[in-house]
Amino acid sequence: MSLQLNAIGRVSSPLIDLESAPNQGDEGAPEAWLVFDPGVLAGLEGIRPGDEVVVLTWLDRARRDILRVHPRGDTSRPQQGVFGTRSPHRPNPIGLHRVVITEIDANRVRVRDLEALDGTPILDLKPVLSSDVGER
Repeated sequence: MSLQLNAIGRVSSPLIDLESAPNQGDEGAPEAWLVFDPGVLAGLEGIRPGDEVVVLTWLDRARRDILRVHPRGDTSRPQQGVFGTRSPHRPNPIGLHRVVITEIDANRVRVRDLEALDGTPILDLKPVLSSDVGER
């Protein structure tokens, strides 16, 4: 089966290479902008600063031929399958990033704790729902 995904925007971040990026957003990731394509701006209606959202990205610089890794790149730990880790290297390198919106400026949404690299394609944006809140 084959699927086609279309990016809805790109990440604008000071992070430019894998070596400078933290493993997870809460490990020192800088603030970044999500820059959305004009054709999807209506989809941003209803989000606001302070919202916690999940950003889905396509990790375009990840390797797609790796199925086993040392967790967190720690070679003292035994290798395991990528599906049991948060490694970016996997057959379908979809990034999952839980972030907080700090500012909205037209087609740009500023977030904190995003470890994605500059230029990373954005696939989707979804609200984080708490257990006591119904679906938006």
